[in-house]
Amino acid sequence: MKCFHFSNKEKNEEPKTCNQICSARSTSSTSTSMSTDRDLRKSGSEFNSQNVSDFSTDSSTKNSFAALSQRQSNLRVFTFSELKTATKNFSRSVMIGEGGFGGVYRGVIRSMEDSSKKIDIAVKQLGRRGLQGHKEWVTEVNFLGIAEHPNIVKLVGYCAEDDERGVQRLLVYEFMPNKSVQDHLSSKFQKVLPWATRVKIAQDAARGLAYLHEGMDFQIIFRDVKSSNILLDDQWNAKLSDFGLARLGPSDGLSHVSTAVVGTIGYAAPEYIRTGRLTSKSDVWSFGVFLYELITGRRPLDRNRPKNEQKLLEWVRPHLSGARKFRLILDPRLEGKYNIKTAQKLAAVANCCLVRQAKTRPKMSEILEMINKIVDTTDNGSPLLPMKSLAPKDAPERSKRERIKMRFVDPIIGESGCWSAWRTRQ
Repeated sequence: MKCFHFSNKEKNEEPKTCNQICSARSTSSTSTSMSTDRDLRKSGSEFNSQNVSDFSTDSSTKNSFAALSQRQSNLRVFTFSELKTATKNFSRSVMIGEGGFGGVYRGVIRSMEDSSKKIDIAVKQLGRRGLQGHKEWVTEVNFLGIAEHPNIVKLVGYCAEDDERGVQRLLVYEFMPNKSVQDHLSSKFQKVLPWATRVKIAQDAARGLAYLHEGMDFQIIFRDVKSSNILLDDQWNAKLSDFGLARLGPSDGLSHVSTAVVGTIGYAAPEYIRTGRLTSKSDVWSFGVFLYELITGRRPLDRNRPKNEQKLLEWVRPHLSGARKFRLILDPRLEGKYNIKTAQKLAAVANCCLVRQAKTRPKMSEILEMINKIVDTTDNGSPLLPMKSLAPKDAPERSKRERIKMRFVDPIIGESGCWSAWRTRQ
């Protein structure tokens, strides 16, 4: 995962959107900051934190995180020797990923319930130099130890050993054989990700984010929504992964969490880049960018393209006024094998996520409802493989479903649509 700190000079580089579709929504916010993270800003990095309390300088947040850490989890504690054996001594022949944190290796372990049963795993080994990545390691152990959902990658266990060899910090996940969404959108992959599979991926990712934001008795802000952090299992179900930058949402009575600005260029919400104030709506913006990735097959920022096509959101904006123009931004690798109406509706949902005013963006549960409606009313063709979704069917109350439908779904399907909601501010 390649993450960057943002400076204020980049705040005007995101495309401007208007809030026509979502302006009916009203929310009250309090501009009270939970923490300043001054120590992180001074260091210029979030990778040097040495303890859990560094998640916030606010005492209530420390207490909340401490309570989260003490919740019962089913994580398995591995020895370094066990993981060394499972990965063939961390052989490069079984390496499936590599980043600034270290390497990820495919391995095999035996089930604790049935020793005759073998389980495929992915082992992330953090760098041994000092406490590089320690904060991210702690975050993942605490969050994924208690967050269980079909659209979140399962953390099987961890290893923490300090000896003469140095600091050993490892995380053990369920193995995701179909790699990341970014991998499949890349031109390096010969097999194209079918349109129906892309729509299902959008639905799965929305389910996972809705759970993090609204499905537990505390809120988790993912903070790093992007195609490389959305992995695919053997049934092509999409799951959120890599929670190293995740944060607890604001406490009761507070509107946001103040943090050092980190994330991936092209995905971060403009208000977060500008102020460092983090809310769940920052994830909503990033999800809107991700939807356009699925539609176009392009990355949010690609310096290898012509100058006027390098920034994805700026490139797609002029093509949203009609079906003929819109077809020009659809991933050419699909070779016309897509449902144009579904693609337009999905883009309209993305536009609602990309409203400039954060408080007028819909919640992830509302976004999920929009996508569910699109899936239920559209024939997207056959997916890549038989799809047996692991996620339970969403069954919100009827009254809530109708309210969301009237407020969000109908406008994006109607004649006026959401297209007029994305114009350059004069």
